[in-house]
Amino acid sequence: MTAELRVPGADLTDIAATLGLSPVIPVVTLQREADAVPLAEALLRGGIPIIEIALRTAAALGAIEAIRRDCPSISVGAGTLWTPEQTLQAASAGAEFISSLGIADAVQDVTRSLKLPYLPGAQTASEVAHLTRRGCKAMKFFPAGAAGGAAAVAARAAVFPDVLFCPTGGVSATTAPSYLKLEAVPCVGGSWITPAALLAERNWTGVQELAGRAAQLANYKP
Repeated sequence: MTAELRVPGADLTDIAATLGLSPVIPVVTLQREADAVPLAEALLRGGIPIIEIALRTAAALGAIEAIRRDCPSISVGAGTLWTPEQTLQAASAGAEFISSLGIADAVQDVTRSLKLPYLPGAQTASEVAHLTRRGCKAMKFFPAGAAGGAAAVAARAAVFPDVLFCPTGGVSATTAPSYLKLEAVPCVGGSWITPAALLAERNWTGVQELAGRAAQLANYKP
């Protein structure tokens, strides 16, 4: 399965459409720009048509640019953004969506001006309320594992029924189904599909196998 996994006609200026592309968004910290395209291709072969590159290394922006140029069938986003400058850099590199692990209002302002989908992060009810007042209809729940897991997401969804949550942080192949069974959770974010050991070895077959298992998590949706 490759590019056909994209939602036909999806409006990717809408973050909900982006979250609907896959049950799992791989969150990746890349050390080598040269690994970006083979990694993206491995994910696609496994059935995952989306990737989030964390802006935590010098290779990140170049990786986004390479994926957008050489592997256009996968939706590539930039994660862990906190400043307008980072947002503009990520957009220039070709990022198709932007995410933060917490509240970053200045980042949201830039994404609005650029018409880029934006996924902020929240943990407490007050943070969720703040983001909803700013018009956010979807957000990361981070760090999901440490903040109470699926039960914590369900509690917040009961109070904010119009919000979608993407649990990230401490999510694994074992715990992902408990989140995906919730109506408010279209997908989860995780790094278990692209573990550092496989990336260091450039073991793209291993990544493809993990991606294939992750793609099957769509079966856990209600």
